[in-house]
Amino acid sequence: MDGPSDLRWEERLVAHRGLAARFPENTLASVRGALTAGVRRVEIDVQWTSDRVPVVLHDATLERMAGDARACWQVELATLRELRAAERGRFGARFSAEPFCTLAEFAAAMAEAGAHAYVELKRESLEHFGTDVLVETLREPLRRLQGRCTLISFDLGALAQVRSRLPHPVGPVLTHWDQVESAELRRLEPEVLFCDDRKLPPGSVRAAAPICVYEVTDGEHAKRLASRGVAYFESFDVERLLRELARSER
Repeated sequence: MDGPSDLRWEERLVAHRGLAARFPENTLASVRGALTAGVRRVEIDVQWTSDRVPVVLHDATLERMAGDARACWQVELATLRELRAAERGRFGARFSAEPFCTLAEFAAAMAEAGAHAYVELKRESLEHFGTDVLVETLREPLRRLQGRCTLISFDLGALAQVRSRLPHPVGPVLTHWDQVESAELRRLEPEVLFCDDRKLPPGSVRAAAPICVYEVTDGEHAKRLASRGVAYFESFDVERLLRELARSER
């Protein structure tokens, strides 16, 4: 399928963990920064606490974000609330008051903005708790985003359960391009496909669903990918990417 060339760039760029170039990733500050920059799509990651609350976090452990070596599933939400998602390795003490964000809080911010969310279900938590247990925990937090939320994952089995149990579109994250022809993916009938741009085949890119590529770092690269049929472009710095694209079209 060709990319949606009739959409503005603001509608084709996906903020990777929010505006992660300027704020601690996967925080409300990062999400709101991306929305303020003007994009209409934000991708975040979800892990689960020990009391099975979905929270917005990429890593299995809290080390990089909060300096705590425990896995997310080793702490209850109440304990996580006492920690800070400061990402001191990048920002020092600048965001020392920034809290972790629950999926419900993220969904509320996205619903208020009328923007589209891509929610990646991380395999570490899925393997720890079991997909059967976790899928149902997504229903209530995402209720306000029905019609504006796509659940994505490397785990096709988890997406199959989402497809059968929740009212949201799904999007596999490809480990290699040949997956687009696999029987498992065809049965899933996804609404979008995520792929590392280095794994794309040469030339025109065609698949049964629109393609979102990551990680796009400059405007000229985004334009080249668009000319090949890519639909959406994921970036840690959508603010800079939007500026570059706007300059190139003057």
